[in-house]
Amino acid sequence: MKSIRSRIEARFEFFAHVLFDHRYKMLVVMLLFVFLLASQIPGIRLDTSTEGFLHETDPILIEYEGFRDLFGRDEMAIVAVRSENIFDFKFLGKLKNLHEDLRNNLPYLDDITSLVNARNTHGIDDELIVENLFEKWPANKQELNVLARQAKQNPMYKNLLLSEDGKLTTIVLKTHTYSGQGGETEEDLAGFSDEAPDIGDPLDGDADWNIEKQVYLTDMENSEFVAALGRILDQHRTGDFPVFMAGTPVVTDFLKQSMISNMRRFMGIALVVISIFLFVMFRRLSGVLMPVFIVMVSLVSTVGLMALTGVAIKIPTQILPSFLLSVAVGASVHILVMFFQSFDRGETKRDAIAHALGHSGLAILMTSLTTAAGLLSFSTAEVAPIADLGLFSAAGVILSLVYTIVFLPVLLSIFPIKSKFTKEISGQLSVKGTPGNTATPMPMDAVLNFVARISTQNPVKILLTALILFVIALTGALKIELSHDPVRWLPDQSDVRISNEILDHELKGTTSIEVVVDTKKENGLYDPDLLARLEHSGQLFETYKDDKVYVGKAFSLTMVIKETNQALHGNNPLFYKVPDNRDLIAQELFLFENSGSDDLEDFTDSQFSKARLTLKLPFVDAIAYSSFMDHVQDHFQSGYPHENIQITGMVAILSRVLTNAMHSMMKSYGYAFGVITLLMVLLIGRVKIGFFSMIPNIYPIFIMLGVMGWFHIPMDLFTMLVGSIAIGLAVDDTIHFMHNFRRYYEKYQDPVAAVYETLHTTGRAMLVTTCVLSIGFFTFMFSEMNNLFNFGFLAGFTLILALLSDYFIAPALMVLLNKKTISNS
Repeated sequence: MKSIRSRIEARFEFFAHVLFDHRYKMLVVMLLFVFLLASQIPGIRLDTSTEGFLHETDPILIEYEGFRDLFGRDEMAIVAVRSENIFDFKFLGKLKNLHEDLRNNLPYLDDITSLVNARNTHGIDDELIVENLFEKWPANKQELNVLARQAKQNPMYKNLLLSEDGKLTTIVLKTHTYSGQGGETEEDLAGFSDEAPDIGDPLDGDADWNIEKQVYLTDMENSEFVAALGRILDQHRTGDFPVFMAGTPVVTDFLKQSMISNMRRFMGIALVVISIFLFVMFRRLSGVLMPVFIVMVSLVSTVGLMALTGVAIKIPTQILPSFLLSVAVGASVHILVMFFQSFDRGETKRDAIAHALGHSGLAILMTSLTTAAGLLSFSTAEVAPIADLGLFSAAGVILSLVYTIVFLPVLLSIFPIKSKFTKEISGQLSVKGTPGNTATPMPMDAVLNFVARISTQNPVKILLTALILFVIALTGALKIELSHDPVRWLPDQSDVRISNEILDHELKGTTSIEVVVDTKKENGLYDPDLLARLEHSGQLFETYKDDKVYVGKAFSLTMVIKETNQALHGNNPLFYKVPDNRDLIAQELFLFENSGSDDLEDFTDSQFSKARLTLKLPFVDAIAYSSFMDHVQDHFQSGYPHENIQITGMVAILSRVLTNAMHSMMKSYGYAFGVITLLMVLLIGRVKIGFFSMIPNIYPIFIMLGVMGWFHIPMDLFTMLVGSIAIGLAVDDTIHFMHNFRRYYEKYQDPVAAVYETLHTTGRAMLVTTCVLSIGFFTFMFSEMNNLFNFGFLAGFTLILALLSDYFIAPALMVLLNKKTISNS
């Protein structure tokens, strides 16, 4: 193994000489490569949608898209206005002005509903009238009181357009389903138009689609919609007319804007902090500019690669720039530490570069591969952005590896660097604390001597202490709770979060489960028994309530039929029910369809074979939906044995994302551990030592999980990333430690001496790279988003633990596992 490692190190030295001799040619090649990738960046997309968390082939997403193709978007933007007296002429005048302003000036608006145009179904003699509630503006207080009474008595308005206390009213806004970019924005595929092409059934998995799939409303278009909505509301908001907005489109846009702001903030803070650390360490401008340059070209190339392959930046992938910023610096630091030590001892630049690459090249190669392996463990994740993060962060690590071992030596070769060679400096750069060394230690040497002395003289005590802490952490880890709650990611005082929480309380929910009941035959919805079951289901679910989830409202086609039946029986409330006669049901649906209202297309298809049941729920943590989803599934499986049932909507997607995240977490941790263990064994060359060397890598992960459990930090889509990322990064320092320990152990045949010399060489770089990496992650704590704050704290904390493990646990293990065979006194 020693000869193989020596040959590889010699190859790295030879490669460094080649780079030096052809430095200008290599510079041109590398700059051209970077330019080609960077030129793709203008095409990068952002996607903060909830459905963006699922792969395009996920069955839940396919069903949801089929639902949208048939019924349009279920995600609503909700504008709410509070007043002590909603049915007041002055207030209603302002509401009407706002309604008309939104209707006329909002881009991508498909439908708008408020008290101004709410459906008012009634009968005059034998005629069915379906018109707006304020079809005719009331001329006096008496007429207004009549409309107020009708509105308060209408079951459809309750918890949708009016709160139960009658002091909150809403304007419900529905955007186009399809994008206006290169496609139609009208809902041609979802309505009742006789001219619509025969495309098969979008909810039928066996349907043969014969047209190209249309593009749904894009993230950019949603942002335009929300921005315009905000501007219009600002023009109408006054002290006596308080207006606020909520709903999934608004939350999605807030997450996007926060993501853009966070990425800029994180990169700026990380760059400044990293630059300061590099300058303090090297005391040279070149020691700052060159690593930062390598980091930036790595980042630019990775983002360009994402744009080239058409992969969007999503909420979890926003950590990629800051992550690469920190990771890419580490390899450069190891090269520069060895280069400056050699160069300042009087070696030529050519030999100093060769020595640095020969000394650290193999370790850098292995650390990059293990980091990439840890990240690639995410690439099989069932959560789409997690898979993207794993794939492209691994690609970024490999790109930074190439730039470090090719681009950095070329830059060192070309740009003038002044040597600090003096006898005094030469003496200070020798190894301190090793046997036979009498030089006066510098401050860092004193710290490293202390670490080496404690870890080598008390290995059993150190390992027993670590074991006790492990048991405590394991107990805490069992307390970890899973979570996926995008609204609670928002700052506590965020207007969007406050608005959503108000509407969840006042209107009993802002999101929904959508159930599609397919009778599998034309006019199947004329069946009185089926409609009675559908009505019973809605009434049953409206009584559901557990600790966090309740159904604020359930509505379906039966509500339209009940309104129509009552209107055709002299507006008698006793007839607000579904008829038990098939022919009467068919007649009432026919009359409603020909009344001029297009509301039927919100509840059924043109063939009256499918019915939509909407269950309105509060926006809570997705883990809380689990038992309710099971309840819904069981209810429809048992109550509708002859119909096809599909359960979709935002709640179904949120629940699916959480389930996928749990599966992905277990798989990624397992993959990362297995691949990295194999690489460690190959690097060290001894199976036993290779396996034991994984202890310092795994130990910090368990301590981190213990902290999460004891301090009630939830395991969400971000904190679940910490484990695999930390394994991939923590193993870097372990590899550098083990690589150099084996080198010095073979030289001295004394584990204590090998530990001292390892800590005084690679131990310095380990300290700096850990500081850089941890601070890079700690910058996420400046985020206004709670999930990013937790991620940054845990990742930085875990990396510090990893350094302490490599400073104490790894040396203790090596002293116990390796025997002293030759005296070095």
